[in-house]
Amino acid sequence: MIRASSLRACLSVAMAIGLALGVGAARATPAQEAELDKLDKIEAELSLQREWADYRWKKASAECYQKYLVNRCLSQTRAQYRKEIDPIRAQEVELNTAQRELRKLLKDERDAKRKAEKADPAKAAERAENVRAFEEKQQDAAKRAADLEERRKDAPRRAQENKAGTQLQ
Repeated sequence: MIRASSLRACLSVAMAIGLALGVGAARATPAQEAELDKLDKIEAELSLQREWADYRWKKASAECYQKYLVNRCLSQTRAQYRKEIDPIRAQEVELNTAQRELRKLLKDERDAKRKAEKADPAKAAERAENVRAFEEKQQDAAKRAADLEERRKDAPRRAQENKAGTQLQ
């Protein structure tokens, strides 16, 4: 398990790198995506530390009920838990801020790329061709439906003609 001080130092370096990458450039880079992955790993480590602190607190709280001064023991246990969890929480807040900024930067990059693709004349011509082809298919389908309906209406007359034509005399 990583100690809180080394994790804090790692987090500080990660945030400095993230801010340096995020402030100077409006484009997301593979380095920023790698930085986000690194921050996700740090988040998992902090989560593990939090879970272990919760486990120790719950175990100590349960042991307090075996003692005579239960309330005093519980308050001491809670104070010890707060000593462990407060630095973890502070690191989580910094980490979440850095993650949010990187994710926003990556989302802005994806949005800008989509906007550029949408404004591309070749893509616009392709979309116009797709719309034209779709409308043409809709018109063909409407013609086929109208022809089918006409044939259905005409079916009794054709059946009568066929019946009359096939009778033997």
